[in-house]
Amino acid sequence: MANEQAFIHGAVCWSELAVRDVERAQKFYAETLGWAFDEMAAPDMTYWIIRSGEARVGGMFEMKGAQFEGAPEHWLTYIAVDDIDARLKKAVEAGAKICKEAFDIPGVGRMAVLAEPGGAVVAWMTPKPAQA
Repeated sequence: MANEQAFIHGAVCWSELAVRDVERAQKFYAETLGWAFDEMAAPDMTYWIIRSGEARVGGMFEMKGAQFEGAPEHWLTYIAVDDIDARLKKAVEAGAKICKEAFDIPGVGRMAVLAEPGGAVVAWMTPKPAQA
């Protein structure tokens, strides 16, 4: 995930594509949008940084494991928040359901996945401050 920029609380900060066939997805987006993909090792998976020219525009990973059983391929939007733990508490009080509790991604930040009261799923993340 891109953390070289300053994030604004409440702004979309990342998009991530979860797929069952990485090669098929990469071929589709390369042919239609001209995207390129940089492989990045991550715990328990290979993560792909999506680039449009030199800009990092998102990420992609292959859905493997029981937690993805029955889940369709999908895009997940990340919204930057100032304090993920405090914001999740407010979200639950406002009727959200936590899909994945807050956890840390080394070098990236702290994130969680929730469903807002209408059921739309979104990720919230407190990005790690950019290194000077």
